Amino acid sequence: MQEPQSPGLPSPSEKEPGAAVTGVAPARRYTFPKEEHLCRKKLIEELFSKQSSSFGVYPLRLVWVPSAAPTTAPPQVLISVSKRTFKRAVDRNRLKRLIREAYRLNKYRLLEQPGGHQVALLGIIFTGKEKSPLTLVEKKLISGIQRLLGTGTETSAPLPAP
Repeated sequence: MQEPQSPGLPSPSEKEPGAAVTGVAPARRYTFPKEEHLCRKKLIEELFSKQSSSFGVYPLRLVWVPSAAPTTAPPQVLISVSKRTFKRAVDRNRLKRLIREAYRLNKYRLLEQPGGHQVALLGIIFTGKEKSPLTLVEKKLISGIQRLLGTGTETSAPLPAP
């Protein structure tokens, strides 16, 4: 017996046309679940120890710990905004929300690397002095992820000799 279907809603077989038939990979999942949040004190200390690497893409600073082998698993991520720079909690929370949103929408760039990535822990620290819009934060985070993967747009070509 078939369940009654309300008009306008697709049936379960219509939700992803061709996905099961043609073997097309499932769509990206733009999520940032709790398992990907870096919360353990010991791991946070490891992230900010001498073995970690970092670079700045103003207004963000990315700090990471490399993994032992390339992986396709998402890294654990810490997002931080300085209390010294932004005294009001609403301002800090808004910036953290913007960074989380930008990471959530663009983490596929890190996860879909051919051969995997080498990031085990990732810290994203907002170092700017003024509030930034989502477009700027997202643009800088994409630039930081590309630089982290070594596929940045910066090229250091030698100058031609005269």
